[in-house]
Order: sequence, then structure tokens, then C-alpha cells
Amino acid sequence: MHLLYVFSSALSLTLPFTSAVVYKGFNYGAGIDFLTSFRTAQALAGTSGFTSARIYTMIEANTVNSPTSAISAAITTRTTLLLGLYCSAGDLAFLNETIALTAAIEAYGQPFVDLIAGVSIGSEDLYRASPVGIENNSPPGDTAQNIVKYISQTRAVLNNTKNGIATQVPVGHVDTWQMWQSAQGISDIIAAIDFIGVDAYPYWQKDDDNTPDNGRTLFDEAYEATVTASQGKPVWVTEAGWPVNGSTFGQAEPNVENAKRFWDDVGCSKLFDKVNTWWYTLQDLPTADGAPSFGITNAIDNTTALFDLSCPGNGTALEPSGVGIGTISAVVAGSTSSASAASTTTCESGSMHSEVKTTSTARSSSAESTTYTTSTVTVAPTPPSNLVRHRRWIRSTPGR
Repeated sequence: MHLLYVFSSALSLTLPFTSAVVYKGFNYGAGIDFLTSFRTAQALAGTSGFTSARIYTMIEANTVNSPTSAISAAITTRTTLLLGLYCSAGDLAFLNETIALTAAIEAYGQPFVDLIAGVSIGSEDLYRASPVGIENNSPPGDTAQNIVKYISQTRAVLNNTKNGIATQVPVGHVDTWQMWQSAQGISDIIAAIDFIGVDAYPYWQKDDDNTPDNGRTLFDEAYEATVTASQGKPVWVTEAGWPVNGSTFGQAEPNVENAKRFWDDVGCSKLFDKVNTWWYTLQDLPTADGAPSFGITNAIDNTTALFDLSCPGNGTALEPSGVGIGTISAVVAGSTSSASAASTTTCESGSMHSEVKTTSTARSSSAESTTYTTSTVTVAPTPPSNLVRHRRWIRSTPGR
């Protein structure tokens, strides 16, 4: 059942909307068979309505800036998409993301745009750049200043689409619930976006009595803390789940029974069909290091999950913040109209990707950056799959 929530308080505000869809789906890494995966999600035994997908990059695996094949699979299966633009590899790597986004809109047009739930600029970039992320040997992250710049560039791309077909697409950022409370520059990001994407995993909170019995309480605390910090922006749950196998972390035991309990206590009771949610995950990548696996199926074509996906009851929904659904319109401080100028840019030092040469065109602008025009530049390819599948590193709760 699709429900429409409009919630208003001192911490949240009502924004315009054009759709009453509540998104429900899974997260998907790069380089997979999206068509089979999306069909499996829609046909899972014991449940229904998992018709949305969150992806981490606009770029097809093993290409420089070709649009992801997730788009054609989504159009075929009528799967909505929470798009991701990877933003922790420097300006030119992000340019590739915007090139892929522009090319996808031009190639697929309105049928693609109609399926876009939103666009996330980055994923856990602030966490990876935080002291805790660095201590846990996370891949490189990024600063709030850069993320705000990339948000502005992405809005320029969306606003410059033919006939303005993508101007109403919501733009947001995804990070851990702790970062939404306290990260340096977080208020600037919140001011620049239409929605907040929060990742919350009680499993990783080893300092917080993270027993399976306490999973629902810890998740509720994480969600409510994010709502409190949201400045009235809608909060979407972009990652949540419990591992089906792996090592015990703190007091959190990963097994099928506890994954089922978390699915029931949090997914069924709090989120599904109530708050925009992308569960982690349909199928996890194989791990050779004993890292926990969060996949609810053991093969992308297996519609029978590792545990019963049926929900025991309706439960008590979390109260959605703002308008957590539909298309959101917002005026963003700091965004500017396009400025025409050719530019020569070099890749950031310390970029984690090898460099290749390409000739390409993109449209983007912001108060901090110059419009890119057709030129030959040094660019970085899509993030490697082991980075897109970022749950490999350990997270603990900072400051608690």
C-alpha cells in the first residue's frame, strides 16, 4: 500500500510534491546483472513492492563515462532509481559522473527521468574522511565544501537538460547518521540539498549494546537523531540491514535468524511502505576476508530468500520527516546559472584511480567552478567494485 505523509513540526517542514510514491528497494553495486537483479527483487517470495534500486555511480563498470546499464534495466522493469554520483576521487572523476548523467538523460529522455527518485551526491564521504573512518582504514572520503560544490554542479546539469525535463529531480547526499549530527560543514550540505539519505547499522555499533534484542532501539535512535539534525529536510533511509553471516561485532551476532528479526523489527514495523527505504541488500558480493554478508539471497536469480520475508504485522511506522516522498522543489543558496568558459583541470593529487585520456563534453556550473566545455582532459574511471561495496571496512560509533 502506498501512503502519503506530510509531517510538519519545528524540526520539519512541508515541501511541494508531485507524487505519492513511497520508494522501497535495495542497494546495488557496480558491474552486476541489473536486469536479473531487478526482476528478482520484484518477484521475491513472501513479499512484494521492491521496485526501487539505489546505485552508487552513474558510470558503467570498466568504462570511463558511459552511463550505467542499470538505467536500461530499470526502464525495462519499471524500477525507480535513486542515482548515485561518486564524489571522492577528485574533480575530473566527478566530471565523468556528470557526463554519464547528461548522456543518460539525453539518450533515454522522459522514460528515464520519470523513474528517478532522486540523485545522491556521494555516499558516506564525510564518514570516510572523519577520524573514525581514517582510523578504520576506509577508502578516501571528501569534505563538505567539495560535496556542496558537486551538488551545485549536478543541479546545473539537471537544469540544463532539454526542455527542462530533469529540473525537478531531488538532489541529496548520503552519509552515516553520526555525520548528519556533527560533521564539519554539515549544515552547509543540508542547506544545499532536498533530502537527507541516512545509513544506520546497529550491527556496527559495538560500543552501544548492539545485541539483536536492541537492534530496533538503536536504529530508532539513529533515525530520530538524523531527523533532529535535518533542518526540516526529508530523511530517507538509504541503507539498513543485518548480516546473515560473518564475525560477531561487539554483541551483534550475524546469522539468518537475527537478520530476519531485524527485517521484521525495523523493515516491516518501521519502514517498508512508510518511509523511503533502500535495504542493504539483495545479494552481497562474495568476501574472502570473513567480512559480514548482508545479502538476503544467495544468487541474483533466486527469488527465495534466506529467511521468510513476510511481515508479521503492520507495526508502528517511524514518523516521516518533511515530505519524504515524491518530487521536491527547493531553492538552493549558492547555486548559479551557467558561465561559459573553457578550462584545463588536473586531477587531484592522491586520486585513487589510474588516469586515462578522453575527449568529452559536460555542462555544469556553480559559484565555485567553471563550466566545462568540449576538451581533452585527464579523467579517472569508475570506482572499483570493492569501493562501491564499501561495507568491507569496520565502523564503530564516534563520540559515544
